Amino acid sequence: MQARSALFDLYGDHLRPRGGRAAIAALVRLLAPLGIAPPAVRTAVSRMVRQGWLHPLRLPTGPGYGITPKAARRLDAAGARIYRTPTGDAGWDGRFDLITLGPPQHRGARAKLVANLGFLGYGAIDASTWIAPRPGEGVDALLVEAGVRYDRFSAAHVAGGEQLVTRAWDLRAIGEAYEQFVTDLTPLVSALGPGTDDERAYAARFTLVHAWRAFLFRDPQLPPELLPQQWPGTAAAAFFDRHAGRLRPAADRYVDQCLRT
Repeated sequence: MQARSALFDLYGDHLRPRGGRAAIAALVRLLAPLGIAPPAVRTAVSRMVRQGWLHPLRLPTGPGYGITPKAARRLDAAGARIYRTPTGDAGWDGRFDLITLGPPQHRGARAKLVANLGFLGYGAIDASTWIAPRPGEGVDALLVEAGVRYDRFSAAHVAGGEQLVTRAWDLRAIGEAYEQFVTDLTPLVSALGPGTDDERAYAARFTLVHAWRAFLFRDPQLPPELLPQQWPGTAAAAFFDRHAGRLRPAADRYVDQCLRT
């Protein structure tokens, strides 16, 4: 687990509901159970400040960092997707949001744009054409910020759909990843019963959420009409919800303790 990625999880899952700020000493304590060393935490924090995700501030418990408005928007969007069953919208109107992109200005900027489009649920049907079953929140601002020429269309779905979907997303690979997620995380969460100490429960839940968050960049959360029958993502979401909810009270106690210390 990389320190920067873990900090996004920490701020989004635990610190955002607590004001989105924490002392650097508390950040170090909260990532220690994940095996992340203090120098890595400080380096990742500095990087996130340069990228506009965090800003320094002074707290009663010492120097700290709070989230920026840009980070708040991203964390809120991620949280809304993490804590709902990813089976898509029941009221899909049969239309796709379609984007055509001009030539990239810089290779690095293109790679960042591709990652962000994937996060918003878009899939590529060729090098310059992306589709999603619904408009991504803030996608126009994202494209403008990337400095790329583009056009957007609302494309009506008339018939079929399987060929387009399989070109844009590898549903078999995504389904297998959901099955692997359950297989890999079952031993970790099943070993935690009543009486488990708060730190251990916090670390296990953190690992669970961290693994689940990876699907935000892989699964476009297609509507049921476009998904295979017995979609593995449904069972995986139920597994996640059950154990994330069960471990939440102990994890919250540990977070509050670290913030007070």
